[in-house]
Amino acid sequence: MTQTTIHTVIPVILCGGSGTRLWPLSRKSFPKQFVPLIDEKSLLQLTLERVSGLANHQAICVAADEHRFMVMDALQAAEVYGPVLLEPSARNTAAAMALAALFITHTRLQKHLGDAPLSADSVLLFCPSDHHIPDIEGFKATVHQGIPAAEAGAIVTFGVVPSFPSTAYGYIEQAQQRTDGAYQVARFIEKPNASVAVELILKGGVLWNAGIFLMKVGTLIQALEAHAPDILASVSEAMNSASSEIPATSGNSPLAVTPFVRPAQQAFSSCRSESIDFAIMEHFKDIAVVPFNGQWSDVGSWNAVAELTEPDQNQNRIHGQGVTHHSRNTYIYADHRPVVALGTQDLLIIDTADALLVAHRDHAEQVKEVVARLEQADYSQAVTHRKVARPWGWYDSIDMGERFQVKRIGVKPGASLSLQKHHHRAEHWIVVKGTAEVTRGEETFLLTENESTYIPIGEVHRLKNPGKLPLEMIEVQSGSYLGEDDIERLEDLYGR
Repeated sequence: MTQTTIHTVIPVILCGGSGTRLWPLSRKSFPKQFVPLIDEKSLLQLTLERVSGLANHQAICVAADEHRFMVMDALQAAEVYGPVLLEPSARNTAAAMALAALFITHTRLQKHLGDAPLSADSVLLFCPSDHHIPDIEGFKATVHQGIPAAEAGAIVTFGVVPSFPSTAYGYIEQAQQRTDGAYQVARFIEKPNASVAVELILKGGVLWNAGIFLMKVGTLIQALEAHAPDILASVSEAMNSASSEIPATSGNSPLAVTPFVRPAQQAFSSCRSESIDFAIMEHFKDIAVVPFNGQWSDVGSWNAVAELTEPDQNQNRIHGQGVTHHSRNTYIYADHRPVVALGTQDLLIIDTADALLVAHRDHAEQVKEVVARLEQADYSQAVTHRKVARPWGWYDSIDMGERFQVKRIGVKPGASLSLQKHHHRAEHWIVVKGTAEVTRGEETFLLTENESTYIPIGEVHRLKNPGKLPLEMIEVQSGSYLGEDDIERLEDLYGR
């Protein structure tokens, strides 16, 4: 087998998806790939750390525009650098993967990927951003097993050796082993019912479809030309007019630089929405599979999340401040307050600051249906958290009533809110941790712990953290209208 250099594989992380099956923790404004689920790290950060050794700490991310700063934070936390391709609208995996392939072919954009060898012969590794694969070395070894087949022109997929007859995953049936070490794919099988899943496991020769792909840039483009030319045409038009920028918040270190690449909105939005499975995989002739024999989860439901926690003697699993009594097979997620399950069985109890889910384990896959009902009823909790991420940090709306609202605000070191004013509200600021640099009208001054200031209605103001530690403060708003759209930005580092 030919030894392939480590720089020939360029990871592409697909960061789309709303993750509504993990509501109320995951929401459209803060999908599961950004939630710190495991050891205080997000699934996206763990994915980036897993692939960082494949291409000298470089990767391409494809994400929604509204999530760009959360992707940038994950890249910096994982010490990985590279461009973020910003989808103007969600168009599924075929268009997302086409964006990455066409990005490689545009020489004017290639400066955003350092010294990686960029050409039609470059091999791309497409990974979802929300999978949990703790065996990093085993994963990398499996990827390297697929490189010869990919370099020979095959589309390589990776199948997980199944540990039970799951109905939550699609399956890949293996055929004979190829001369390049991979296996030929006999067929793809959609998610089966329980009896079919048992039959597949007993028959053998099947793998769970992990949705991870390895292929040359040219292979993907040729496959799109043959089987989805309309998708390729739309994405090509969008990339031909793409713009790029380096956000002011990226910093000067190479590991801090996160270029944003924006395809043309109208051309990309006109693209057909289709998964790579239906657009390409059902039609392409040369598809290979490499088995992966390690722990893997797509973290696609609360049952899957529960499995990440060790059970007690009654098969109860607890994250945070959960307490069980005379309970069996109950999972509690409780980060904010004590949650007690008394005499329960087979329940999922997910508690957040502003919403609570109690579900039978057998109904975990139906959470997204409930979220759709909440959206129809115009519940804000269906889409946003009480605690909202911002490029400069976060805010948490801890109390509100008629003509007032109270927020906790956290500002990252060196970060700054926009220079702004409000037409309908005044604000009181009290620093509880760190140091704040306050611009109020013509004056600029510092506030430290236990100090406060007042921002009158209509006054131009800005908040900045000049220190090296996080800044936390309490903001009390008062006025006739307290909505987030009562912000007139005069200057903004983040281009909002």
